[in-house]
Amino acid sequence: MNTKTALARTFGTILTVLLLCCGVAAAADDPSDADLYQSQAVVTGRGDANRALGLAQCLQDVLAKVSGDPRLIGDPAAIALGANVAGLVTRFEYHDHLSGQPIHDEQGSYDRPQDLTVYFNKTAVDSSLNLLGRQPWRAARPRVAVFLDIRPPKRVFVMTSDNEEDADMRSALQAAATKVGLPIALPTKAQLAQKGWTVQTLPTADLTELNAAAKSGIGDTALSGVLVWSNEAMGWVADWRINGRHKTFHWQIRGVSFDDAFRNGMRGALQVLSGHGQPK
Repeated sequence: MNTKTALARTFGTILTVLLLCCGVAAAADDPSDADLYQSQAVVTGRGDANRALGLAQCLQDVLAKVSGDPRLIGDPAAIALGANVAGLVTRFEYHDHLSGQPIHDEQGSYDRPQDLTVYFNKTAVDSSLNLLGRQPWRAARPRVAVFLDIRPPKRVFVMTSDNEEDADMRSALQAAATKVGLPIALPTKAQLAQKGWTVQTLPTADLTELNAAAKSGIGDTALSGVLVWSNEAMGWVADWRINGRHKTFHWQIRGVSFDDAFRNGMRGALQVLSGHGQPK
């Protein structure tokens, strides 16, 4: 028996006992925790195999979101829990990406892309975190004011809440924030102008000043980012800065899509703000 199988069986046995003892199968999630204990994945079709993959992916996302520790994504012990993920699920539902469009014979009725939304049982997830040596992050989650300088090949700009040109990027950033359970806000053009921050000066702005600006009406803490397109890296290069636990944290990711860059930024912010140390 390999290590992964042994872990899965061990966790499965313990979770079964917890579920029976606590009666969690019938327990309802606290409404205030509803968003933390649900996640969504894109799957191809509604078959058992695809659903199992989606459930396992959503479980890792929820474990990271609830604990505040994104290092659980890809962690072998967290992956092993996926073998028994059905015991942690309250319910799940699908949304067809191609809803209203006829099924193409050559595509196959089981190959249509689906949004799989999974709702997990709070007690079972918290027990799973305990098995992983983690605890739920119960503190009030700060609203992160994102000061983001973006440098594509042909133009440069600062992402703001009132700039219609970067709607796709704003949507991707919000999706990344929702994925980790952090509320975010963007400054307006006027707020940036009031401070004299431009696409040239924002990347080197002092984090203390950014935090003060955030608290003046945008959010609770500042996340500073620079997103640069790099032909050499064959993708975006993102640099992130945030203050937490009385120190400044900096991290970078290279050669990725802007969706992945935003996920990296929001996961890093989650890790710092929840007290789990230096992001990678």
